[in-house]
Amino acid sequence: MNTGPRKTKRHSSAAARAAGRATDASVDLTRLLDIVASFPQQTICLVGDFVLDEFVSGEISRISREAPVLILRHRRTEAYPGGAANAVNNLADLGARVLPVGVLGEDEGGKALLDYFRRKRVNVSGILRTRDWVTCTKTRYLAGWTHTTEQQVLRVDREPREELSVRIQDSVERKARQAASRADAVLISDYGLGAASPALVRKLSAKCMTLDSRYRLLDYRDAGITAATPNEPELEAAYHVAIGTDARRLEELGARALSDLRLQALLVTRGKDGMAVFESVAGRGPRSRNIPIYGPDTPVDVTGAGDTVIAVFTLALAAGASYLEAAHLANYAGGIVVMKRRTATVTRAELEAVLRREATTQR
Repeated sequence: MNTGPRKTKRHSSAAARAAGRATDASVDLTRLLDIVASFPQQTICLVGDFVLDEFVSGEISRISREAPVLILRHRRTEAYPGGAANAVNNLADLGARVLPVGVLGEDEGGKALLDYFRRKRVNVSGILRTRDWVTCTKTRYLAGWTHTTEQQVLRVDREPREELSVRIQDSVERKARQAASRADAVLISDYGLGAASPALVRKLSAKCMTLDSRYRLLDYRDAGITAATPNEPELEAAYHVAIGTDARRLEELGARALSDLRLQALLVTRGKDGMAVFESVAGRGPRSRNIPIYGPDTPVDVTGAGDTVIAVFTLALAAGASYLEAAHLANYAGGIVVMKRRTATVTRAELEAVLRREATTQR
């Protein structure tokens, strides 16, 4: 999935052919442009775990005499929506109407996220705040010399220690049901914090429901999920099997997840090896196709790229895209976002510009 603004025609097709994967995964770029143009007409309900991504930058001053650690001279602190909040942010920047549902603490992190969304005119009526909850905050410390690229040297996570109360869970369920009934698609962004539990998802009804689950993919069996977007390590962790360079094993695990979760489609993001799209075809069993990465395989920053992928994938499906078309759009969007620093988003204008450039190149 790691991609960028320039296209290099590299294919990891030898391994794909060895496994019998269909490698013809081309799509009509004009059709993709039409789909992107309709993004502002779509309403997406997003149920998930909201995170605040914090970046603390410092210039390396010296080595501490107290311990063998760097002393950083503070430059700046930046905060961005992370986790499910990053997916919300991407949907908003792509022009969609977003109905986010989740929980924030009555703390500075929660206030920062709500204020951010209000400035973007995102409907926050589905977001609950409670003093019994800590807004998950991931603080990354970045160090560098003057005029050098900063490197992450430490990350500190502040997470809720308690489960959501029954009262809050009931409120989340009620708001999720209401939002889902008004949406063209439902996106589940599960970071394991409790707002998007499998039990809650099973109570939702939607024509299209997509899933991005960090730690418990298979717990969503029989939850009505239409499509899921795990990355390769998440798929490996779900089945306790290493894929490595074994294309046949990827085929087996993809088909197995498609069946176990009763999905119509599975999109596996594979870093420098692109994406693999698995579809359930009536009477023919699973079909898979490979999408090579778009651009160089040296991303600037992959933080939150998976959130961008599922946001674009879900929005495209809501707009009437096929699973393959939605996957291609997600691939282009992922390529744009990994060339940006920090937790970033992709705009509709950026996505359209890349598609037009690609269409011109292919003439």
